[in-house]
Amino acid sequence: MSAARIAVLPDQVADQIAAGEVVERPASVVKELVENPLDAGARSVRIVIETGGKTLIRVSDDGEGMSRPDAELALARHATSKIHAAADLIGVGTFGFRGEALPAIASVSRLELETSPDGRTGTRVSVVGGKLDTVEDAVRQRGTTVVVRALFFNTPARRKFLRAQASETRAAVEAVALLALIRPMVAFSLTSDDRVLLDVGPASRPIDRVQALWGRQLADTLLPVKHREGPLEVTGFAQRPAQAKPAGRKGYVFVRGRPIRDPFIVRAAEAGYRSTIAPGDRPSVFVFLDLPGDAVDVNVHPTKLEVRFRDKFFVEKVVEESVRRALAPLEAAVPLGEVLGARGQVLGGFTGPGAEPFAGGDPDLFPSNSLAPNTQHLTPPLLQIFDTYLLFQSNSGVAIVDQHSAHERVLYEGVMRQLTGDGATAQRLLLPLTLDFTPAELEAIDQHRELLQRVGYEIEGFSGRTVVVHTAPNPHPRFDATRCLQELVADLAGGRFGGWANRLERFAATFACRAAIKAGQRLAPDEARELVTLLLTATLPAHDVHGRPTIVQLPKEELERRFGRA
Repeated sequence: MSAARIAVLPDQVADQIAAGEVVERPASVVKELVENPLDAGARSVRIVIETGGKTLIRVSDDGEGMSRPDAELALARHATSKIHAAADLIGVGTFGFRGEALPAIASVSRLELETSPDGRTGTRVSVVGGKLDTVEDAVRQRGTTVVVRALFFNTPARRKFLRAQASETRAAVEAVALLALIRPMVAFSLTSDDRVLLDVGPASRPIDRVQALWGRQLADTLLPVKHREGPLEVTGFAQRPAQAKPAGRKGYVFVRGRPIRDPFIVRAAEAGYRSTIAPGDRPSVFVFLDLPGDAVDVNVHPTKLEVRFRDKFFVEKVVEESVRRALAPLEAAVPLGEVLGARGQVLGGFTGPGAEPFAGGDPDLFPSNSLAPNTQHLTPPLLQIFDTYLLFQSNSGVAIVDQHSAHERVLYEGVMRQLTGDGATAQRLLLPLTLDFTPAELEAIDQHRELLQRVGYEIEGFSGRTVVVHTAPNPHPRFDATRCLQELVADLAGGRFGGWANRLERFAATFACRAAIKAGQRLAPDEARELVTLLLTATLPAHDVHGRPTIVQLPKEELERRFGRA
């Protein structure tokens, strides 16, 4: 018989393999070592790293601490206080539960654990490369300190693949920041090479923790997200569309209080911004998912950074709807000054002392949209300035509307209903238009002929590059049917509105942009009021299809502060 080719690996080799799964880089060590204090009820966690965590990582806490037997067992593989049977894995609510992290880290470093359960008796355990070195008494306050030195000292091949010190430091800071975000009542500090990079005290509100971690400049652009559908509750924050940029966004997902990586959930949140941001822009989103434990499997990844949902399509649908609902109220409007709508100034309910109800308005302004009757009330007066902006008083301050952007939003939503319904009422022209187009534009007309007809353009080929237009839409009295069609077709041919995933949305956005009233056009008082009223009844009133704001607000408190009345 030939010799056996399969053998059981030595414990040290098995530990190093486990380390390869759990310990990707210094930030992975930081994450694991910070999660343990949070599970132990710590109210303060202090982290110190040197050279990006390559030479030193120290995590100290004021949590429960451990007795000597528990301290020794904590460094054994598969030893954990978090679960006792397979059934406990369903709905497990703690960060760590596998019992792999500490022994895996100890197998590729020089690790020292110092702990006390009561502040009177303490234990210090030292491990070098996975081998127990010493166990001795120690004196310290209640809690635990873990020190990791010379990470990957015995696996040089892995050590040389670590990134530059600055990159490893950034990764460690982000790992701590995410844990600090989900535990706002815990104080965190992180020092790197004697420089304090993060220092946040307890916060009573998640938005205060966001501000402490990433600054007011980001926090003031965020809107609260809160929506429940069935067993799933989605909370968090979504950035105002106007602040979305092509780069620099933050997209974080948390499931049952645990940070995870899930690009599909982030993509679903971004889908909630459809028709409010320009293609290519990426808003910052913070998505917290709370659902029953048996609806999600958290035990599919060694570092617990990935989960498996029982119904991922349902989760993605609810996340998209949650973000869309957050963007719908007018408090999503861009604020002016330092007091922002995110702090409670809600722009809506336009009534006040002496308010005169306004309903209906000029029926000729948007005759082809068949929009729902207006139920809002505006507080007079409403003023047009620079033939571009409409000013009026709200309950919370002064509101300023960009007439072109506002009309673009109103038209876009109306056109989307036309494209998915029976189409618009067209106006038959007494004298048909005869227009010339380039070959590319003629191809665009052929590709979008049905959509053009649904918004009111009936186009027939004539000869060569010439077409005849028999009918045209009539969205408002100042509408230039010829100019709108020429610009619309040029945009469609040139791909100016490229990047839209949905063909109907792209067409509707292009038409709305070209058909809307322009800046510099003077509006009659009734027209201005009708436009504002229709904007207030729109589904997503605060932003046009390019991501620009339709409305900004100056809260009364800010006015009073600037005039010395506050």
